[in-house]
Parts: sequence; structure tokens; C-alpha cells
Amino acid sequence: MFYLKPKKIDITVGNRYVIVVNEKTAHHMDLHAADRIFIKNGQNHAIAIVDISNHETKDGEIGLYLDTWNKLQVIRGDKRVSIEMAQKPESVIYIREKLDGKKLDAVKMNKIIEDVVKQKLSDVELTYFVSGCYVNGLDDKETVELTKAIVKNGGKLSFKNKVVLDKHCIGGVPGNRTTLITVPICAAAGVLIPKTSSRAITSPAGTADTMEVLANVHNDAAKLTKIANKVGGFISWGGGVDLAAADDYMIKVRNPLSLDPQGMLLASILAKKHSVSANCVVIDIPYGPDVKVGSIAAAQPLKKRFEKIATMLGMKIKVVLTDGKQPIGRGVGPILECIDCLQVLNNDPNAPKDLRTKAIYIAGIALELCGKAKKGQGEKLAEEMLKSGKAAKKLQEMIDAQGRTNIPLTPGKFSYDVKATKNGTVKYINNKVISRYARMAGAPINMGAGLTMNKYIGDKVKKGDVLFTLYAESAGRLADTLESVIPDQCYKIA
Repeated sequence: MFYLKPKKIDITVGNRYVIVVNEKTAHHMDLHAADRIFIKNGQNHAIAIVDISNHETKDGEIGLYLDTWNKLQVIRGDKRVSIEMAQKPESVIYIREKLDGKKLDAVKMNKIIEDVVKQKLSDVELTYFVSGCYVNGLDDKETVELTKAIVKNGGKLSFKNKVVLDKHCIGGVPGNRTTLITVPICAAAGVLIPKTSSRAITSPAGTADTMEVLANVHNDAAKLTKIANKVGGFISWGGGVDLAAADDYMIKVRNPLSLDPQGMLLASILAKKHSVSANCVVIDIPYGPDVKVGSIAAAQPLKKRFEKIATMLGMKIKVVLTDGKQPIGRGVGPILECIDCLQVLNNDPNAPKDLRTKAIYIAGIALELCGKAKKGQGEKLAEEMLKSGKAAKKLQEMIDAQGRTNIPLTPGKFSYDVKATKNGTVKYINNKVISRYARMAGAPINMGAGLTMNKYIGDKVKKGDVLFTLYAESAGRLADTLESVIPDQCYKIA
């Protein structure tokens, strides 16, 4: 055991406990980068990962990032903390087995996920687990066990002896913000629908980002349970409730290389549904050239696996394949998408018809699945909830229960019309490029940033017609974005 003087480093790592020592101290203690140590201050302790740098600490010091400093409850002036080498977790053995192509049973899968949540695995080790699942795949049984392990090692909302509805879209289509419409429709029809949603990772807005324009999305499990029982549902950020916490860690290491093992995708989605006690689930799989699933042929086997895994987990499920070849609605970015959704809910004649149609379609399927509507009558009931104003009223109830934000529904004040360079008909729109332009303009961090679509596939255009309008919250951000905008890169006109 060694004793070192603690030094505070005012940087938050986020999902790891990390310490820093200089090369001389590391050599004396035989420490290497990414080694694990057991660090203790009084009764407070943690397993931390070693980083080595001569810039942050002197010989005999140990640099503690804010997460670690707070975990150990160090007080400035504390003379020393103790450290000793820590054993590698047992789960590392199982990760190696997965890399070797072996199947993981319930015990091994649970141990890996338990260590993920307890932050016992380094990013490198977690990345190897994801890589093993990517290269060797997860069969149906492994996928079920991974789903159960994620749920078991996270928080859960409990609604005993109730029909609980949930829906999910696997994403990739800009502006596809049907949740803000379908959830209040279903809740207005008397269905319990507790919806936890994600923030944007690579898109211009996640459902939680858009809902945050209207309401507080940082709510704990007790508050959300109370809201759901009182109002009939909510739309909140899942990361604020510690539901399926392990999945959030895995997403962070999957994202840089876009590693999306199918079994992990299924487990990720269904664990989040399971964690809110959902027993009826609608899954939307958009397919198209620039989304996660490239064609209907690729969507079909994914649909079958969703159905099989959900059934093994005891859920009723309906998987729908939808057209994802172009953005849905007009707005792309939190405030702009929010405007679209409110127009639909308020029966505004200017509301985007494609968004309204899809929201009613998804809500109709959901209402039939959970038995609230007879087969073939779901869309009729969904439209009734919209036209009567009951869905709009229900959303306002959710907003008040979660905490109203009162953010002005105003797009970024700096805008620019991107125009067609020739006459013709729109044959193709690149979803990925549209999303990239909206993010470059500042979305989702700048809520008013993004773009609004003006032309869609099949529309006839003349040279100089506005294809879309970019919005930014600063002139500099707009100017920087325009340097990269090439109309012919995202619109094919012929």
C-alpha cells in the first residue's frame, strides 16, 4: 500500500473514476496507464483507472479528477490517500470468451453488465465487449439475457397489474418527432404510456431535446411514477432516471466507430421498454438509403428478431416498417420540431401533413395493440383524440406535471435560404447531409438552430426556389455552416 498527497483536477470525466500520477511516481509503484487501483480516503473508496502525465502532478502526488475527488469526499488539506493495486474484475474473463466466439450465459452476461454499472471496467475493456458482440454476434438467448441484465442492474418504474404501452423508433430520419404527438393521443384515450426518451447523439435532436423546449425532462423515478399515475403518461429523458444505465455506457463506446451489433440494438431498446414495465410495445423501423436500415429487405429480418425477443421477454409487440427516404415534417432541430408537433396537436391547417399522418398511424397501431381500440379502428380513435383537442390538452397536463420551461418558440434569429441550382423534379434527399447541416448550425445545443424543409421528393422546382432554410443563433455559426453547404449534395434534382 502507498500513500500519496491528493491534488484536485477541475475536470469531470463523466463515467469513470480516474487518477493521474507522474512518471517517477508510476515507476516507483510499478503502475502503468490503464491499470486499476483501489484508492481510499477514510471510509470512502473507489476503483480507479490510472493515467500517467508529468504535467498535472509532482512526485508523491496523485491527481484526482472531480468525479473521483467527490467520490472520496476529499477536503483540501487532506494530507494523503492510500492506494494499492486492484484485481481485474471476473467479467474480463467473460469478455475474452466473447471475443473468442463463445456464448455467454445469464450469469456471465449479468456479471459483465453489473461491472459496467459499477464502473469496474475501463473504456478499453468495455469496447472489447462491444467488439466481441459486433464480430461474433449475439444469438436470441444471449440477447434476452443481455436485456434482462441491463434491466436488473438499473432502475425500474413499476406499474403493477396494468397495461403499459410504449413506442420506439430506431431513428435516422430527420424531423421524425412522432412521440410528442402519439404519447398524448394514447394517454388521452386512457392508456398508460410512460415514455422515456434519449437525447441526440449524432442527430440534430432527440425526443428528449425537443420535449425540453416545453418541459423539464430531468425527473427522478418517484416523480415520473407519480406523474404517470396521475396524468397517464410523460415524455422524459431516460438518462435522468438511471433506467437501463448500462446501456448508456455502452452507447458511448459504440458511437465513435458506429458499432451497432444487432443483438445489442435489440437489447438496448427492449431493456428501456422493460424498465418502465411496458407490456405492449410498438417499434417503428424506418428504412431508406440514408438511415440505419437501408432497405425493406434488410428491415424484415430485424422485424422478426424484435418480435421473437420481445415475445421471449413476455411483451406484446407490433413492429412497423415505415418510409425513411426523406425527412418527416418541416423542422429539423428542437424548437423547429416542437413547432411542427404543436401545429399537429392544435389542428393547425398549416401543420405538416406527413407528420400528422404518421403520428396517427403509429398511435392507431398502439391503441389496437393494447386493446383500447378494435382491429382496424385504431386510427379513427387516434384522429378523434386529435380533432377533439383532448390530445393537445393531455400534452399540456404532462408539461405542467413535469415542470413548464416557458422557452419562446422562436427559431434562431439568423437565417439563410438555400436555393435550387436548376429546374427539375426532386428525386432524392440525403437525410445524413440534412442532419449534418442542422447540427453544424448549432442543433441540438442551440435549441433554435436547425433548418426547415421547403421541398420534398416529387416536388417540381425552378432554379432559385428555396429548398430549405437554415437557422442559427449567431451570425458566425450561420456563416461557418454556409461554407460547407452545397445544395446539390443533399438534393438530387433532375
